[in-house]
Amino acid sequence: MTATPHHPNLRSQLETLTTEAFRPELAEIDQLPTLDIARVMNGEDAAVPAAVAERLPEIAAAVDAVAARMTRGGRLIYAGAGTAGRLGVLDASECPPTFNTAPGQVVGLIAGGPEAMVTSVEGAEDSAELARADLDALGLTADDSVVGVSASGRTPYAVGAVEHARAHGALTVGLACNGDSALAAAAEHGIEVVTGPELITGSTRLKAGTAQKLVLNMLSTITMIRLGKTYGNLMVDVRASNEKLRARSRRIVALATGAADDEIERALTATDGEVKHAILTLLADVDGPTAARLLEDSGGHLRAALAATKG
Repeated sequence: MTATPHHPNLRSQLETLTTEAFRPELAEIDQLPTLDIARVMNGEDAAVPAAVAERLPEIAAAVDAVAARMTRGGRLIYAGAGTAGRLGVLDASECPPTFNTAPGQVVGLIAGGPEAMVTSVEGAEDSAELARADLDALGLTADDSVVGVSASGRTPYAVGAVEHARAHGALTVGLACNGDSALAAAAEHGIEVVTGPELITGSTRLKAGTAQKLVLNMLSTITMIRLGKTYGNLMVDVRASNEKLRARSRRIVALATGAADDEIERALTATDGEVKHAILTLLADVDGPTAARLLEDSGGHLRAALAATKG
C-alpha cells in the first residue's frame, strides 16, 4: 500500500489498532466444520453489546446534546467511509418512515457519494477535503450535529468532517472502535466502543460494524424519543406510506386509546391520517384542528398536548 503524505507510517499505525490485530488461535478457522465456524462467530458477536454497555454514559450525553440542537431546528448528520458510512446512510434513511422526520433532517454522508454505497470509491476515505466539501454543500450551521463514524478512529474523511464541523460551531460526536482514537479526540463527544480483534483480521464490517449499528440505533431512536416522536413505545409519528404502515397506524391508535375500529377510522379521517393527531382527538375529545393547534403549541409532544387539555 502506498503511504499518503498525511500518513507516512500507515502500516505501522494499523498494526497498533485493536481492530486490526491478528489472532493466531483462529489461523486455521478455514479448516473447521461450518457449524463450528458459525459458533465461533456467534460467540464473538455476543461480546458486542457488553462493549456498547461500557459507553452508555457517553452515548446518553451525546443524545441529549443532539436533541437540544435538533429542537432548535438543527440536523443530525452522519459522516463515514465504507461500512461506517453505509451504516450512517442506512440509519438516516430509516428516520423518515419511522419518525416522519422532514427531508434532510437526518442526513448520511458517505465518502465517495451514493456510488460508494454499493462499490468502493478509490481514495475517498483518505480525503478530509472531500468531507469538508460535502458538509459545505449541506450549508452546515451551528445548530447541526455531525457524527463521524470510523472503526479505526483514524479515517481522514470522518476525522475531517468532525474537525470541520467543530470549527463551524456545530455539535460533534466521534464514534470509533479503538481506544485513544484521533476521531474521538477531535469531537466534543467521543464514543469509543472497543470490540477487539475481528474473526477475519481487519474485517471491521463484523464486530465493529455491529457495534456501530447498535450505537447509531441509540443515537437516532433516543433522540427521536426526546423530540416527542413517540408516545411511550409507540411510533406515533409513523408515516403511513404503504398498506403495512397504514395497518400499523390503526393498530398504534388502538393501542394508545383503546378505541373501537369505527372511532379510529373517524379520527384518522378527521386528521388526514396523522396518528398523533388522531390519538389526541380521541383521548382529549377535541376536533382535528384543535389537536393540530395543541400539538404545535407543545412542540409536537403528545404528552404535553394532553396535559394542556387537562390543565
